[in-house]
Amino acid sequence: MSVDPGLVAEWRALAQRYHDASCALERELQEQHGLGMSEFEVIDRLAGADQAKLRMQELADLVHLSQSALSRAVARLERDGLVCRALCEQDRRGVFVTLTEEGRRRQESARPTQRAVLADVLGSADLNSKDSRLGIAGQRASVA
Repeated sequence: MSVDPGLVAEWRALAQRYHDASCALERELQEQHGLGMSEFEVIDRLAGADQAKLRMQELADLVHLSQSALSRAVARLERDGLVCRALCEQDRRGVFVTLTEEGRRRQESARPTQRAVLADVLGSADLNSKDSRLGIAGQRASVA
């Protein structure tokens, strides 16, 4: 099976951009707001949810974390008073996570930082220049 080397180059460029963005997010969110990237993503998703509440399984799907990684992140957020957990009244198996008022304040404070980092690392003009620096177009042309 032959794979287009351009696809491999695209994959590597995508992985590099993800790495750059996640490292920058982790650093800036931690330094400025005392939140890790995953913790911010949890409270940001909760802030956008109906009644600022989601089941743990729904939240895991949205933030792309394993159940155990999400449980650890939620435990840290709960310890800091940013979320609270409660059993589902209907089936007693599901666990809901709800954003607290303090969690909403922290999310509102950290959101501009997250958006600024994303704009800086992933902004369209920056992507074009990164693609040029990575030589993706040239690699594709040389393969053809």
